[in-house]
Amino acid sequence: LLARVTAVDRGRYTTVVEQDGPERIVVAMKARELGRKGVVVGDDVALVGDTRGGPDALARIVRVEPRRSILRRTADDTDPVERAIVANVDQLVVVAALADPQPRPRLIDRCLVAAYDADLDPLLVLTKADLAASADFLASYEPLAVPYVVTSRSAGAWAGLELVRERLAGRSSVLVGHSGVGKSTLVNALVPEAGRATGAVNDVTGRGRHTSTSAVALPLAGGGWVVDTPGIRSFGLAHVVLDRIISHFPDLEPGTASCPRGCTHDEPECGLDAFAASGLAGPSGVARLDSLRRLLRARGAQSGD
Repeated sequence: LLARVTAVDRGRYTTVVEQDGPERIVVAMKARELGRKGVVVGDDVALVGDTRGGPDALARIVRVEPRRSILRRTADDTDPVERAIVANVDQLVVVAALADPQPRPRLIDRCLVAAYDADLDPLLVLTKADLAASADFLASYEPLAVPYVVTSRSAGAWAGLELVRERLAGRSSVLVGHSGVGKSTLVNALVPEAGRATGAVNDVTGRGRHTSTSAVALPLAGGGWVVDTPGIRSFGLAHVVLDRIISHFPDLEPGTASCPRGCTHDEPECGLDAFAASGLAGPSGVARLDSLRRLLRARGAQSGD
């Protein structure tokens, strides 16, 4: 019996079964024969045992189906241990506040690198637009052509919420963002019955308080799924192969043919400078190259704020 993992908590896996009768929630544990193989939110798994659902039923996960995608991160850029965050999503939604707390471009850049590495479509959702303007911030991301939605919430009314719904409809999306940016508040607006805990920003540190303690997948009324994740303060990219980043710049990639062997694409001898300046990468080639190098540096910089 196939099911989708929607939550993981201390060795118990909440799954949704959509076959063999009405949709139902089944709690399961991992079978011993799976050994150390990880099971994460979003995984499609095979269940055996008591799959009726209900408080007294406990099934076993005996197989993890092949993953269509996997979003991973490491604790920092020197950590060899990869941590899977979510499986089988097709869109990474980076949620950032324009104020309270201030946006952290370096962290956003690193999330974009992770999206490109996992072959996920990125989406930037900016919250708290009632507190600060978005134009200057968005200008730095224009060469990357990252789609975005600007939102604000005042007196219980959301501006931009319907645009977010449109971007999420029919897709499997994972939301990531710094603590305090309003990510769980956004999830509660999208899925009112979710009841995700929310918290305020510390006036002294400017940091948000972690309110979501684990990832959870929630169905959207218009079709699709959204995965809320705990707030992050770092996003390690030790697992990312730098050559994969350039593949997401198809307008620049042909220029690497004139690069020296082992080129990091951020050095004086890099062939991309002449390629972009020649116009062969299009009118935005130079700006796109600057953005590419910003992402390459984000991969090599410290993973914190």
